[in-house]
Amino acid sequence: MRPRRRAGAWVYVVLAGVLAGSIFPLYWSFAVSSRDNSAIGETSPLLLPGGHFFENVQRVFDTVDFWQAIGNSLIVASTVMVSNVVLSTVAGYAFARLRFPGRNSLFLLVAGSAMVPAQLGVIPLFLVINDLGWYGRLEAVIVPGLVSAFGVFWMRQACEGAVSADLIDAATVDGASVLRTFWHVAVPALRPHAAVLAMITFLGAWNDYFWPLAVLDSSDSPTVQVVLSQLASGYYTDYALMLTGATLGVLPVIVLFLLLGRYLVRSIASGVRYG
Repeated sequence: MRPRRRAGAWVYVVLAGVLAGSIFPLYWSFAVSSRDNSAIGETSPLLLPGGHFFENVQRVFDTVDFWQAIGNSLIVASTVMVSNVVLSTVAGYAFARLRFPGRNSLFLLVAGSAMVPAQLGVIPLFLVINDLGWYGRLEAVIVPGLVSAFGVFWMRQACEGAVSADLIDAATVDGASVLRTFWHVAVPALRPHAAVLAMITFLGAWNDYFWPLAVLDSSDSPTVQVVLSQLASGYYTDYALMLTGATLGVLPVIVLFLLLGRYLVRSIASGVRYG
């Protein structure tokens, strides 16, 4: 085996620059949210935090029902995340390791649906939601996102690279059922990839703005992104108030990344094949 080469100093410089560029927008948002709105017009850049953060947090909760918005977003994003991981893992395993008539055609149909712009289905989907009586209810946001073509494609490719066909055949010869083989052979190998899908799905559901704005009542059942847009309304723009809400809204995503970030590294290291 070839000896492992140590990274040079320039690699650490580049990585430090990328890290600083990624973290700076979050830090700057926090710095602005800890000042009053008059500080935005100062000629000197706002690089140091002030002492008004908790005051601005209180103003956010006094201006909009932020607790309800966080609760609704957590319900929507968590339900969509769990459903996508479960259904996409089952479907991906079936497309990758099971043999049944029409498998390739069905997979091409699923993959092809991902190429259709979501905006084309907004009006028909809205009419269906309205006919079901779900307008203004969280079901209108949850049900359309229970499974995605991207999730099925991701887990199918993960199965191709991480789940050995020989292990599947060996388990079948030993008398294991399809469900038992899936649970004891495929699921342990797919955990890092499922965790990455969970992060991507949660982030997408949490940051979704257009569809919740269209089908939810912004006063009775808002999500975080909808109430953040309400903070920007008014006769003048209170940037300190807006960025305080944005800082609070990004905290759950950061917590999720801290919990599942190691699985992202494992998924990249395992080398999932995309073809």
